[in-house]
Amino acid sequence: MNEYVRRYIMYLSEIKKASVNTVVSYRRDLKKMTEYFESQGITDVTKVNKTNINSYILYLERTCGSTATQSRCIASMKAFFMYLRNENEIDTLPTADVKAPHVEKKAPDVLSVEEMMRLLQQPDCKTAKGKRDKAMLELLYATGIRVTELISLCLSDVNMELSYIQCRSREKARIIPFHQGTKEALLKYLLDARIEFVKENNTDTLFTNYAGEPMSRQGFWKLIKAYAAQAGIGKVITPHILRHSFAAHLVENGADLRAVQEMMGYSDLSSTQIYAAMANNKIRDVYARSHPLGSK
Repeated sequence: MNEYVRRYIMYLSEIKKASVNTVVSYRRDLKKMTEYFESQGITDVTKVNKTNINSYILYLERTCGSTATQSRCIASMKAFFMYLRNENEIDTLPTADVKAPHVEKKAPDVLSVEEMMRLLQQPDCKTAKGKRDKAMLELLYATGIRVTELISLCLSDVNMELSYIQCRSREKARIIPFHQGTKEALLKYLLDARIEFVKENNTDTLFTNYAGEPMSRQGFWKLIKAYAAQAGIGKVITPHILRHSFAAHLVENGADLRAVQEMMGYSDLSSTQIYAAMANNKIRDVYARSHPLGSK
């Protein structure tokens, strides 16, 4: 069974061009699945039947702490067996009737506009590091791109004249505009500071560390946490909070959901609708506080 899992992971990585995080998650989930089946004496993947699948799902319900984890493990398993069926490795699909548990979508953590402004003011723009960090924070909040997309940007992806970036995400690229403040931060970094990082390294990478190499996700995360502490922001902050804040603030100020979906790189509109729900909740709170009878 492990050999089939290895081939599927290779298929995800080399053929489907799935992200590193996706590949890691599938490998972890399918390792859990194979270990369970082997503990039940099942080593031949062609012998797995619906009863075995249902038994594994009951095991997940007992051992997984959340429905989100159960749902992810079940989705990984279903995708694996669908791959085997498409490759004619199995004749029937034992997961055909399996449904993942419903996962309630929770509102993501976001910064308020005031907190976001404080965060953007933290880098010391008298230094090269401060100019780089300011440009990174500004661009992340202005475009809502993922951190992996930010640290993968090249000089050729930035159009300073028309104020937009081209973000290549998995199988498609998207164009995202940025505002004048972000343009000014980028110009200061490009003209005054970038050379201190890249030195003689002839790299096209937009943002690098002092070795002239692309920044890591962990390095950028530490950077944000340090600036959040300086700004007196008590929330547990991650780079993804800036992405969610970008979308929430746009929708809160009347942005079209389809436009936000395009900029965020979501495949369907439902992923964006959580921000509309957040905006509606905020409107209700304002009404309750402001209307003479709102709290009655």
